[in-house]
Amino acid sequence: MDLRFTPEEIAFRQEVRAFIRDNLPTDIHAKMKLGNGPSKEDTVRWQRILNAKGWAALSWPKEWDGPGWTAIQKMIFLEENQMAPAPELSSFNVTMIGPVLLQFGTEEQKQRFLPRAANLDDWWCQGFSEPGAGSDLASLKTAAKLDGDHYVVNGQKIWTSTAHQADWCFVLVRTNPNARKRQEGISFLLVDMKTPGITVRPIISIDGSHHLNEVFFDDVKVPANLRVHEENKGWDVAKYLLGNERTGIARLGKSRERVNASIDLAHKVNMNGQPLIADPVFRQRVAQLQVDMKALEITQYRVVSAFDKAKGAGRPDPLSSVLKVKGTELLQATTELAVDVAGPMATPIWAEELAAMNEQDELLEAGSASTGSYLFLRAASIYGGTNEIQKNILTKAVLGL
Repeated sequence: MDLRFTPEEIAFRQEVRAFIRDNLPTDIHAKMKLGNGPSKEDTVRWQRILNAKGWAALSWPKEWDGPGWTAIQKMIFLEENQMAPAPELSSFNVTMIGPVLLQFGTEEQKQRFLPRAANLDDWWCQGFSEPGAGSDLASLKTAAKLDGDHYVVNGQKIWTSTAHQADWCFVLVRTNPNARKRQEGISFLLVDMKTPGITVRPIISIDGSHHLNEVFFDDVKVPANLRVHEENKGWDVAKYLLGNERTGIARLGKSRERVNASIDLAHKVNMNGQPLIADPVFRQRVAQLQVDMKALEITQYRVVSAFDKAKGAGRPDPLSSVLKVKGTELLQATTELAVDVAGPMATPIWAEELAAMNEQDELLEAGSASTGSYLFLRAASIYGGTNEIQKNILTKAVLGL
C-alpha cells in the first residue's frame, strides 16, 4: 500500500519545512543536529516562535488560537518538526492539558490557562504515577479532602517529568476512598507548584540527566475551582488525556531523523577497510527499519484520522495503543542503530581518549549523543503506559478476547 498525499497536503509540508528552515534559531538547530537535546529555554523560545505563527496549539480549534489543521496536517507538522530536528512542543501543555480544558474545563479555566499554555508562559507537568500505581493507575493513593472552598492534598507522585521546572501540575487524586470501583473515586486537580507543602526531589536517569522527579504533597491547599470536571469523575478526564497523549507518542519523525543521521555517519565510519554504508548486513538492517517506519506511518494516519472524527465522544481510540507500542519499539531500535554505527566512540572511555587527541570531533559528538539517547529511551516502552498494558488494551478492546 502506497501512502499518497493530496496536492494541498504536499504544499502544506513544503510550507512547514520552509518555515522551520527559515525561523528555527541557528544555535538551537546546531545543537540538536549533533544529537543533543534542547534546554527548557530552547523549547520555550521555539514554541513561542511557533505560537506567534499560530502553529503552537496544533490540535486546538481556531477560537482558541489553534491553526484549525486536519489530523493529517498535524502529523505532517510533527514529523517535519522532529526531522528538522527542532525542539518538540511541550506535550504537557499542547496535547494534554490544553485538550482536557477544551473538553472538560470551565470557561474561567479556559480563559486563565489556555493562552498561557500555548505560549509556554506556564510550564506544565503531569502528576499521575505513584509508587505502586504506575501501569495500574487506578490504585493511586494521593488523597484530596474538601475543606470549605479548597482541597487538602496529601500523598506522593513519582516519575514526574520536568516537575523541577514546572509552574503547574495536573494531578489525579483520590476524593472518595469508599467508591465501589477505584476509578469512580478519583478527581482531576490543577495545582500551582509554588503552593506551600510541595517538595520536589530529583531522580537522576542512567544517562546522567535530570528529567524525572518525586513530588510530595503535605497538606497542600488547592482551590476547589481548580478541579476539572465533576468530583470523582477524574478518571474520565484521565482516559481522554491519555488518548491524546498516545496519538502523538509514536514520534515517527524522530525515528526517521535518527536513521538518516546514522546513514550519514555510516559514510564516514570504516569497517574492514570500507565505509560501513557498503556493508550488506548494515544496509539490510536500515532497510528493515525503513519498512517498519513506513508501515507505522500508514497506521498512524489511519488512527489519528479516526480519532479526530470521533472526538465528540470524548473517548480515546484503543488503537492509539498500537502507535505507542510500535512507535516506542522503533525509537529504541533506531537508538540501537545509532550506537552501533558510532561503535567505540559511543563509549565514554574511548571518547575521552580520542578527544584528548583532538581526533574525529564530529564522530565523537555523534557517539556521545547516541549513547545518551539509547540509555534514556530504554524507558520508552514503560512511560506513557507500559507496552505490556497497551497490548492488554488491544487484546480486549480491539480483538475482543
